[in-house]
Amino acid sequence: MSADRGNLFEHLPEPDAADEEFLLLWARPGLRVERIVSHGHATPPGQWYDQAWDEWVLVVRGSAGLRIEGRDATVELREGDWLLLPVGCRHRVEWTAPAGPTVWLAIHAGEVSP
Repeated sequence: MSADRGNLFEHLPEPDAADEEFLLLWARPGLRVERIVSHGHATPPGQWYDQAWDEWVLVVRGSAGLRIEGRDATVELREGDWLLLPVGCRHRVEWTAPAGPTVWLAIHAGEVSP
C-alpha cells in the first residue's frame, strides 16, 4: 500500500471565487478532514451552522472571525489558532481576511455527513 501525499497550499482557488472552496483530504467512517479556503467570505446573514458532529478548525494561513451563539465577542483566529466547535455549537463566520486567502484545516468527528 502506498501513502498519499499533498500540500495544503497547492491549487488554491482564485481570489475572486464566489464561494469558499471545500476540499476533502481524507475520510473514514465518523471522520472527515478537509481544507477550506476563504477569500473575504462570511456566512450569509441570519444563517448559523449547527452540526451533529464535532469540528476542530485550525487557521493555517490568513485570519477569520467566528461568532459563537451566546458569546458577546467575535472569536478572532489568526495563523496557528485553532478552535473546537462541539456538537450543537451554533456558529457562523463573521469575516475572513479580504487581502489574501484564509486556509483552514478542518477535522470533523462523530456522525459526519459526506
